[in-house]
Amino acid sequence: MSINLKLRKRLSPDESRAAALEAARGLLLEAGPQAVTLKAVAGRISRTHANLLHHFGSAAGLQSALAGHISTQVTARIADAVERARSGEADTREIVDGTFDAFGPGGAGALAAWMILSGNRDALNPILDSIRTLVEQLRVGHEEHHVAESTLWLVLAALGDSLLGPEIAGALGLPRDSARTIATQGLRAEIEARHPKS
Repeated sequence: MSINLKLRKRLSPDESRAAALEAARGLLLEAGPQAVTLKAVAGRISRTHANLLHHFGSAAGLQSALAGHISTQVTARIADAVERARSGEADTREIVDGTFDAFGPGGAGALAAWMILSGNRDALNPILDSIRTLVEQLRVGHEEHHVAESTLWLVLAALGDSLLGPEIAGALGLPRDSARTIATQGLRAEIEARHPKS
């Protein structure tokens, strides 16, 4: 059922907000961050501009809510991959792929860069809060791991790859997934250095 058909019925405020965020995410992935406007989202879900203003307050509020929406989903996936890797059920590459996918195909990299370049740095707070919460969650029972440092370089690598990865890899004659491969090797080496096998 399309978003428009679902929205012809009366939705609760939470349902309306969720539909708007999904529509905004769709616009972000289809046309880039500049397409995520109150007018475009309202048109996509058959609502009025005033309705979205009521839910988000402004375009910046919508972008901030979208950043929070994306980052909450992404960090939950990454946390799951880390826990499964710790128990031997997943490989380190899955952690790297989840992080890179969040910033690349998931749109978080383009959205973050656009917010920074447009001067809307406050809208980054939901992303930063989600990353901070993820690190705190992953540290529980693993304080000796340098979770914050690993997260920092992995997020920066994923962000950089989302913005320039194809171009730089192409210019250097490297396969497109080279940054992911390098990040996986680095993360594995770091884990092995901190937990050598007997």
